[in-house]
Amino acid sequence: MKRIRYSPDVDALLIELSDEPIAYAEDEGSLIIHYSPSGEVVTIEVLDVQEFVAKGSPIEVGFET
Repeated sequence: MKRIRYSPDVDALLIELSDEPIAYAEDEGSLIIHYSPSGEVVTIEVLDVQEFVAKGSPIEVGFET
């Protein structure tokens, strides 16, 4: 894992996994997952973190091999 940042002003958590360029993103509700051109996860954004954690929302991210 490269870096984790929390922005309290927008209540968002950003988890950076690599320095790969971002080719596209998918919205999974409270999660935005950014992928590289080869399909690897580059960053994960968690929106409305306090609400997300309070609900006990499960994080399910599918990875294809």
